[in-house]
Amino acid sequence: MYAQLTAASPCSRAAPRRATTRGDATRGGVGRRIGCAASASSKSESNVVTSPGADAAASSSTAAAAATTATGGVVGLKKELTYIAKVCVIGPDQTGMIAGLSQLMFGSGCNILSCSQFVNEEGIFFQRMSIDYSKAFCGNDNRDVLETSIDNMAKQYNLTSWKIAYCDDVHRVGILVSKLDHCLWDLLVRYQNDEMPCEIPVIMSNHAELQYIADQFGIPFMHLPMVVVDGDKDSAKVAQEAQIEAALVKHKVDTLILARYMQVLSDDFCNKHAEHTINIHHSFLPAFEGGRPYHRAKERGVKLIGATAHYATAKLDAGPIIAQSVQPISHRDTVKDMVRKGKDLERVVLAKALRYHLESRVLVHNNRTVVLIDRPMFDVPAGMQSWVGDAGA
Repeated sequence: MYAQLTAASPCSRAAPRRATTRGDATRGGVGRRIGCAASASSKSESNVVTSPGADAAASSSTAAAAATTATGGVVGLKKELTYIAKVCVIGPDQTGMIAGLSQLMFGSGCNILSCSQFVNEEGIFFQRMSIDYSKAFCGNDNRDVLETSIDNMAKQYNLTSWKIAYCDDVHRVGILVSKLDHCLWDLLVRYQNDEMPCEIPVIMSNHAELQYIADQFGIPFMHLPMVVVDGDKDSAKVAQEAQIEAALVKHKVDTLILARYMQVLSDDFCNKHAEHTINIHHSFLPAFEGGRPYHRAKERGVKLIGATAHYATAKLDAGPIIAQSVQPISHRDTVKDMVRKGKDLERVVLAKALRYHLESRVLVHNNRTVVLIDRPMFDVPAGMQSWVGDAGA
């Protein structure tokens, strides 16, 4: 998420306006002004939301402008300037950080819509701020001045990383899939219903079986099989991943989804696309890494099964976890029952993780994530807190 993506990278964005990569910048966004900034020294999570649901409303209004084909396939978000952005920072906790960033936005003529922050037990500060820069004193088309101001503050407070994400720069999401179709169907239906603020320009697979799904949604499908010659699987993988890289460049993909893609990607590929490649694993990690997790869970006699969405890394199923969910099971459940229940979890968890990523809610530090979700401005019973928090996303 904080890896810098440049025009030379196969996963860089070619946006309708200049894609920003200053500092550790990427894209996205939302905003409104908070009044008096609080100290960041408290070692707990805090949220300031001056306009409840502002992020969701802004994202919805952008997605609502999507056009559809005669078959109902989304062909791309309408290019409407919203002048909304998200600013995310990570750095050592110290007094005045929230006040400093708030004052910077005030002094730049930007309006803060919402602000969420958290300080972990190691004293690392995480913040996500949604801003409206339509009345920025430097002009709403002059992003360089705002980014330079943030960069100067980052140096002043010795921040580890920062990014600014503009709503106008819509994410382009590529999907890798094999033969299992449940996650692909779910993502495309949500996409068609304008639930995902992105464009999906291409679906790739090592098998041809699911092309009919891509055709129904009017999305290009690329069959990229692994062709093994003389038993040389390593060369076949290199050749196939080169085709995937070429497709990412051709379609200007900046986010890659492994929707039950059943090939293990090479270390080089994973390292190159770290923190913008999301995988869905059919178990509650770190339990049952690798293949056949439901069979191993049945053998172990577990009482819960789960699904985990995480950023893909060179180490199999060990990347930063974005979202998880579980489902109770019993001794009566067969492996087939567990697979069916697990598929339901996989659909929801992958969609949730992608949405968090698209909304710049996921901050990565030391192979762990902080997912900053604006909490509701009312008291919630303890048993409902996670449900309400997710609803706000």
